[in-house]
Amino acid sequence: MGKRKFLEAQWNNLLMLNYEVDPKILEPYIPFGTVLDLWQGKALVSMVGFMFEETRVVGIKWPFHVNFEEVNLRFYVKHFDGNEWKRGAVFVSEIVPKSAIVIIANTLYKEHYRALRMRHSAIPAGNDHTRYLYEWKLKGIWNKLGATMSNHFEDIQPASPEEFIFEHYWGYNSLGAAKTMQYQVEHISWQVAKVTEPIFDADVAELYGKAFEPYLTVKPISAFFANGSEINVRVGEKITGLV
Repeated sequence: MGKRKFLEAQWNNLLMLNYEVDPKILEPYIPFGTVLDLWQGKALVSMVGFMFEETRVVGIKWPFHVNFEEVNLRFYVKHFDGNEWKRGAVFVSEIVPKSAIVIIANTLYKEHYRALRMRHSAIPAGNDHTRYLYEWKLKGIWNKLGATMSNHFEDIQPASPEEFIFEHYWGYNSLGAAKTMQYQVEHISWQVAKVTEPIFDADVAELYGKAFEPYLTVKPISAFFANGSEINVRVGEKITGLV
């Protein structure tokens, strides 16, 4: 029997801008027992914006913490459990507008959340398109992550770049030099829409450190948008004593 559910929610309107980086800048963040999961030999990071909706923590909808935005920076790893490779994501930083979420996630899952004022918009852009924008206020300035999406969605194709980015069903967080938190994320395979006019305008050095600045201040190598679905996050477990 699998681990019990810790978090239940809907993740909707997921925008991902993807950037190639030097693998060396990710080395300090790679959890014990995992290795980088590369796309065609490239180390990728993704700037992700999406909506948390209908959120329940241990089965409870906590007042004022049900619907909110999240923006995160993540990269991709895999872990061999002795039988199979598990493909997952590691979060460099996550932004939400709710302080309680920060306390819970950082304490229980050793995530890297911070609370900032946030807002979002979805505006019709003509010709069956929608302009999505996720924003967060940092040092008095609104930072932005957005793009224009087609309103036509299609299934993710096997072995596609979209499959690599979206089909990661595990999360990994470092608990120290020889210990890692592993947790399972469950959801159906999402549908995706074509993306144009991506925008990422943010204080990269302040948010993620100067090492990321040369890579996140240029045009992304790809941009994807998924409709999303209901998700479950299972209670985490520790990986120790691996080589």
